[in-house]
Amino acid sequence: MKTVIKIAWRNVWRNKLRSLTVIMSMVLGLWAGLFSVAMILGLNEQRMNSAVDSYLSHVQVHHPSFTENLDLAHTVPAYDSLASYLKTDKRVKCFSSRTIISAMASTAHGAAGVRIIGVDPAQEKQVSNVSQGMVKGSYFEGVKSKPAIIGKKLAEELQLDIKKKIYLSFIDINGDQQRIKLKVAGVFKTASTLFDASNIYMKKEDLQKVLGKGQAIHEIGIICNAFEDATKVAQGINTFSPKNKAETWGEIAPELGYAQEMMSGIIYIFMSIILVALSFGIINTMLMAVLERKRELGMLMSVGMNKRKVFYMVIFETLFISFVAAPAGIMISYLMISYFGTYGIDLSAVGEGLEELGIGTRVFTQLPVEHYINISLLTFFLTFLSSIIPARRALKLDPAEAVRAL
Repeated sequence: MKTVIKIAWRNVWRNKLRSLTVIMSMVLGLWAGLFSVAMILGLNEQRMNSAVDSYLSHVQVHHPSFTENLDLAHTVPAYDSLASYLKTDKRVKCFSSRTIISAMASTAHGAAGVRIIGVDPAQEKQVSNVSQGMVKGSYFEGVKSKPAIIGKKLAEELQLDIKKKIYLSFIDINGDQQRIKLKVAGVFKTASTLFDASNIYMKKEDLQKVLGKGQAIHEIGIICNAFEDATKVAQGINTFSPKNKAETWGEIAPELGYAQEMMSGIIYIFMSIILVALSFGIINTMLMAVLERKRELGMLMSVGMNKRKVFYMVIFETLFISFVAAPAGIMISYLMISYFGTYGIDLSAVGEGLEELGIGTRVFTQLPVEHYINISLLTFFLTFLSSIIPARRALKLDPAEAVRAL
């Protein structure tokens, strides 16, 4: 068997141009596939993280009926005891209570339906990244009476600027129409233009005064110490406070959770398609190599090499090509993915479209180590399957006819 392996290795390099062409095609195929997958994973991860950091949090707590119609009467039951419980849960890093109402925002330049979120600025700063996305003004500073911060998209639609007035109309818990006047303290921008176009933050104490309720808490946003703790934290809250409903980010936005679950499957389907396409090139090349060496193979069988060894020789020749190409393709992919995972890819040319999907303009590629290993194994497996066809063709050669071949 050692002799067969040596002959197979030498046969690979007898026609260097052909072998290098196949090797380069495999290297480029692996690089293109892995880099594309890493970019897709980076886009999905950024979309998920921007949603969690902006408005989803890891876990949200509501009255069971609040999310159906944002009814002001559906506040979080027993908020004080629940807050005490969250402070003792070591898996909870921080949380923020919010008062939320639907309203109509209007200025002299237009009107838009919005969601008013009353927050404690210090608490909210720990839970969401809105304070870090200020593009104008400041985070609840610079305005003494009823300051508000609004999304950049909404500011553009209503032509608002710092210290400009905005009027909000809504129906209170008694069915009466209320109207409040706010001053813009700052303008924020997140990765999602949809979120920026429909949300206004104000101080919770100012909103609760208008509502006439001292502690109208409609939502609690919770950040866990680890992303994986979200499910257990939600289950613990539902057990401790069954009158409330705690949901993880994946339950609140199922499309994000489903996309995250499907990513691993999509990776292997995508790479399998690329590798199957490459395998046809390998099959074609190795069939040509077998037919070109028809006389040589006939002579080897005539002098005593049995067909089993001929079969193994062609198999090893094909595998040796993948043993050279796969590590090179994986290494190049790893270096480029690591580089762009650190410095990112600037997609500002299509930034507006990405922001509609909740994705930023700079994407950071990523690919977990286990995917490199699994895709390498998948490459060797498909290469082995590709080698069977030319190897079987070699078995069908008749030694007497093969030695007379031109």
